[in-house]
Amino acid sequence: MTSSAGPAVAIDVGSRFLRVARVEADGAPRLVDLPGAVPGEGLPTPAAVREDHDAALRLAYAAYREHCGTPERLVLVVPQGEQDRPPPDVGVPRPGLLGTPHAVLALLRHGGGSPTWPLLVCQLGALEIDIARCALVGRTVGVSRATRYEPGPPGYGDAFDAAVLDEAGLAADGPEVLRELGLARAANARRTEAALDRMALRPDRAERFADTVVYEVAGREITAGVVHRALSRLTDGLDRALEGVRPGPDRLPVIAVGGPARSRTLIRHLTERLGPAVPLPDGTDPATAAVLGAALVAAGRADAADRYPYAVSVRVHRIVAGRPRDGELLISPPGTLVPGGPTVFAEVGGERVRLRTAPATGGGAREVRLLVREAGSGTAVPAGTAMVPAIAGVSLHVGLRVTTDGTARLVLRQLGRNSDDADQPVPYPPQLPPTEIPLGDLPTDAQPAETDRPPDT
Repeated sequence: MTSSAGPAVAIDVGSRFLRVARVEADGAPRLVDLPGAVPGEGLPTPAAVREDHDAALRLAYAAYREHCGTPERLVLVVPQGEQDRPPPDVGVPRPGLLGTPHAVLALLRHGGGSPTWPLLVCQLGALEIDIARCALVGRTVGVSRATRYEPGPPGYGDAFDAAVLDEAGLAADGPEVLRELGLARAANARRTEAALDRMALRPDRAERFADTVVYEVAGREITAGVVHRALSRLTDGLDRALEGVRPGPDRLPVIAVGGPARSRTLIRHLTERLGPAVPLPDGTDPATAAVLGAALVAAGRADAADRYPYAVSVRVHRIVAGRPRDGELLISPPGTLVPGGPTVFAEVGGERVRLRTAPATGGGAREVRLLVREAGSGTAVPAGTAMVPAIAGVSLHVGLRVTTDGTARLVLRQLGRNSDDADQPVPYPPQLPPTEIPLGDLPTDAQPAETDRPPDT
């Protein structure tokens, strides 16, 4: 073990394996070879933490740190939609959280892939299927869940393994048996797929090919026929998941990842129903695609493309020393807004800013102008306007959020007038409009044109 700081690291935990990856000296992301790991898979996930995601993350990180030292940076792969939950305490400064679709797409872009948008990222896991629709919005990839399928015990990919082992007369809950299954499957993947392809191409001779032994587990022979019959667990489950997916008249490209995505038979079944398959970079195992992409992001070799890159401000009018003064209020610093993520409120010193609105001359609402700028840039670009209601005595917190389709909304949270608990929201008076005001798309190019100038106040 070494105590010196190591390279940036990514961790992806599953119910079957804990995967740790980093970018090596040649610039390629690879799994870290930790003691006890199954080659090409990762560390087997102990049964005690299979249902505790944070405990599994801590275990994987402890294994890496014991063997390799403390990393300079840590990125954790989390289920889509959980990028903004509090990260687990693993003993390092706040680690980055990256959803699976963004991690996979970072790997694809780094490998020179130029996907057609929108597309679907289909995560086929041991316990469930999660399909996300991804669209490019400027420099950001917006992700929304298309469907999620949780079949219940024993799960999705686990049901396939259980069926294979059951026909071989082996128990599916023994950690050593599962480890041997992973090793045998990885070592004989090509032989297995070749036998299944022959069965699919020559159904009249399928029975003959079914007796082909493709690998052994715990001294028991596993034939192509056993694997073929077990595949029905995967294809049937996939059909149930796809009942809720509506790709529209144009078939959407599909990126399939996860352990079950190693099966060419299953991928054919998937793409026949949704659209053409998007290949991963040459030689990439679909089971490790997410953690390899996250390792590239951790090392700064790829952009996660999951956050709006510019700062967003509003022009405000303040009274300073008894005199009116125009200025800006920063709502969202660069790289803060996440499509589909939580609202970001204007803050100063960690405290939300409270604003009071004053009616514009001759009306009950004031036009508020939004500005965006690149980090470190002194020139702002207009980003749209919103009519904000103004009623005497009403204080507001002002925030911003971006929906999964990339459109922005100005969020107004009213605070109670003369309330003992100023943070306790109260209902809007009936004359006020909704608390969210649509703003449309935020600018994707913050370079100002020569004619751009600060708006009149």
